[in-house]
Parts: sequence; C-alpha cells; structure tokens
Amino acid sequence: MKLFGKKFNDKKIKRILWIAVFIGFAGWFVYRFVMVAIESRMTVFNPVRDMQVNGTVVSSTVVQRRDGFIKLPIVVENNRAYVSGAKKEKLAPGQKLDSGEIISVSKNLDFDSGMYIVKTRNVPDGINYVHITQNGYFVPAYASHDSVVMVARNGVAEARNIESCGQDVDFVCISAGLSDGDIVILSKVDAGQKVKIQK
Repeated sequence: MKLFGKKFNDKKIKRILWIAVFIGFAGWFVYRFVMVAIESRMTVFNPVRDMQVNGTVVSSTVVQRRDGFIKLPIVVENNRAYVSGAKKEKLAPGQKLDSGEIISVSKNLDFDSGMYIVKTRNVPDGINYVHITQNGYFVPAYASHDSVVMVARNGVAEARNIESCGQDVDFVCISAGLSDGDIVILSKVDAGQKVKIQK
C-alpha cells in the first residue's frame, strides 16, 4: 500500500493507527486532568458550605434593660369585666383602660362566674387593653419559646433560659436570664449553630 508516495504494509499501518489512538487518548486524559484541577480551584458559591463556614445569616436585636409596657387584654361589657386571679393581681383602680379607666377591682371571687369583677368607666364594649408597666428586656414574643431565647455568643447560637415578667401578642418582658448588650437572635436557629449577624 502506498501512502504519501511511500510504501506501507498492513502491519505498519496498524502500528501507526495504534500509536495515534494512544496519543489521542493520552492527550484527552491530560486535558481532563488539567481541567478538573482548574475547576477544583475555582470558587463556586455553595450556600450550604457557606453556612457551615461563615454561619447562617440571622436577624437580631441588642437588648438593654428598660421600662416599657405589656398590653393586657380585657373584655368589657357595660363597663364591667370578669378576669382571672392572675389578671386581677395586675389591675388597680385608676389604671387607664384604652379610652377609659378602671374604677374598682373586686377582692373576692364572684361565685356565679368564678371570676373577679372589674368595674370601669367610659370604656367601650369589646376587647380593651390595660398597659402594664414593666422593667426588663423587651424582645419580640416569637423569639421566646418555652422560656428560652437564642443568644449569639462568639458567632455561635446559645440557648438561654429566661424568666418573663409579662407577655402580650407583640413582646415578652424578660426579668432574668439576659444582660445589657446581649444579642438576641430573632431568626430560627438551633443551639450550637454558627451564626452571622445581619448588618
């Protein structure tokens, strides 16, 4: 057989083809090896890896002890309300109840209702709110679960047991378990989880 003006026998052609295939395969292998090495050095954003390394981005609040109030709901009808013993302890004559005020709080239990009677003046029928003044750390109610809040400490979420002195639908007032400057985490996290405070 003649190729490019030279004579070749079948053995030489086979050998040349095998060498070409081997060189092609070796070249492809080296190319893939180099490309994998380059890709592995590239920084590709991986959210799971980022959370493990840098921490989960969380919203938070820095707490300071202060005076504030908790809204205590009372249902009034014809300037009269029936309350439990726990609520009764927080009420007193002269307290503001939305647009009106409390006139009296019974000392004895009403046997017909099993509740304490609160008499009011100039209070509309329906749900009204007494503002109970408290001193403590006020955090959103959803940040507290079973008397525990999560606090960021050295970039890690830490469970902190607390004592509350009052709570309404918006806030919980914490009387013990926190200190001035503590960073209370408002996002859902687990204890021991790395966290990154949202700026």
